[in-house]
Amino acid sequence: MTESALTLVEEDGVVSVLDGDVELMRYTFVPTTPQLESPKPFVSPLRTRAGRVVSLFRPHDHVWHKGIAWSLPVVDDENFWGGPTFVPGRFYVQLPNDGSQEHRENVAAEVEDGAAVFAHRLDWITEGGTRMFEERRELTARVVTDDAWVLTFETAMTNVTEATISIGSPTTRGRENAGYGGLFWRGPRSFTGGVAISPEGSGSGGDMRGQRHEWMAYAGAHDEIDASSVLAFVDDRDNPRHPPQWFVRTEEFACINPAPFFSEELAVEPGETVRFRYAVTIADAEAPDAAHLADLARKVLTASRATRSA
Repeated sequence: MTESALTLVEEDGVVSVLDGDVELMRYTFVPTTPQLESPKPFVSPLRTRAGRVVSLFRPHDHVWHKGIAWSLPVVDDENFWGGPTFVPGRFYVQLPNDGSQEHRENVAAEVEDGAAVFAHRLDWITEGGTRMFEERRELTARVVTDDAWVLTFETAMTNVTEATISIGSPTTRGRENAGYGGLFWRGPRSFTGGVAISPEGSGSGGDMRGQRHEWMAYAGAHDEIDASSVLAFVDDRDNPRHPPQWFVRTEEFACINPAPFFSEELAVEPGETVRFRYAVTIADAEAPDAAHLADLARKVLTASRATRSA
């Protein structure tokens, strides 16, 4: 495994992870986002070890898309995704329900055993001011090869209300094949027309959307340089609804989202905590490398699970 001395820099609500002179990721945990876009922490820019950007921030077509973010469009009747809400019979309607994920306190910001770790606590607050969840979130970065590094994302969300909360998607509310919600990645413009890859094959977003797999990858090309990059997303085996359905687009724009609420809502009882873990390998690579990159991410999840249980 390639050795790399990662550094972590935190300042003014932003934490960056650097691999030498390359900023691998910038996590904005205190965003200055308009309420309509559901203020939430996000990772952008996201880069490969070669410094190639593999994320897109606030695209004109969906300004609430922000690199990689934990976004939920259906939380009861609240929207923690941003923008309009799907309403049966009316399609998408802008409602006064765009909630916020608000940073409360840092838990960790350190580099330990070669991994850069940032953890914090957040509150999920509706546009009307009701606190629905408290969350502990942790992101880590690890270099795994000369060409690849792995981002892990872990969340534990506790229902702090006195009622059951249902987490769903536009599909659970009636829109066919629109089951997005969860850990959502928006790729660069140049990745439009790329290829989605699963353990069983590859194809367009239309081909792959809604399929159930442990992992899904996206291969896209960069402008200006003769190079491609691959992001391989792996769903942890202990996640609810594992293996999940996936929300994927390649034709209109590039995105991938392991979507545990795609076609069935998840009920979270008062006081209950729901947990999700993911690993994403970000690599200077090509589509045939996807399975290997997914294996690297899986190994990181397995190793971190063993460490926690030791």
